[in-house]
Amino acid sequence: MNVRLVGYGIAKEILRERNLDFEFSGATIKDLKTELILRFPDFESLRSISFAIGEEYRKDDYPIQPEDEIIIIPPVSGG
Repeated sequence: MNVRLVGYGIAKEILRERNLDFEFSGATIKDLKTELILRFPDFESLRSISFAIGEEYRKDDYPIQPEDEIIIIPPVSGG
């Protein structure tokens, strides 16, 4: 299935671009995480990473639909 990834912060750096059309064979956010780590091993070093679809954070079991726009939200630090 083809989806659009939108990366911010370190996620954008790992993807090497903000928007990336991404073809993967999974069905859930968890499957996407696994495939991202396989293709972009630097994602594995992040302590936490969140995903949003349709302006809402989604859990690992959330089913991804073809052509979804998936926002990758890296860990943030505050002060």
